[in-house]
Amino acid sequence: MTSTDDLKDRGIPADHRPFVVSRPCPACRGKGATNEQACAACHGTGVGQFFHGTKADLEPGELIEPGHTANFGKLDRTTTYVYFTGTLDAAIWGAELALGEGRGRIYIVEPTGPMEDDPNLTDQRYPGNPTKSYRSREPLRVTGEVTDWQGHAPEVLNAMKEGLERLAREGAEPLDD
Repeated sequence: MTSTDDLKDRGIPADHRPFVVSRPCPACRGKGATNEQACAACHGTGVGQFFHGTKADLEPGELIEPGHTANFGKLDRTTTYVYFTGTLDAAIWGAELALGEGRGRIYIVEPTGPMEDDPNLTDQRYPGNPTKSYRSREPLRVTGEVTDWQGHAPEVLNAMKEGLERLAREGAEPLDD
């Protein structure tokens, strides 16, 4: 398990700023490319460590796979992707907004197969990929857990939940094709 002190030792500031890559890829120094080619180590993302926010209780070595009940949109559907991010703040949102019982948790994960930008948070909705959010049809392997993180202020979390409820009332659906 990883604490804030452990993250500081890895170069991740305890007072992380929103949507800042928590740990840039050491192979390409966070640029996403080496010798004008996409960096193989980080799949061209510039991210050296990925996170997944959830309420599931998992252990290192376990897999997070598609095929679970959705957290957003039509809740009676089954997901076809697993989602993950290169920023601690985006993972905190995932942990806080996940449905289910228990406390929010943030896992350090590694993709086991091909990945792509999450269209719900990237070019189709926002320019670029400011949250460094990705998805894959292949499982994510849990390699650790961030155990000491600070959630958003209650008023900020409530505003986000109200915004998601408004989108649901308006018929907005996640892009999960």
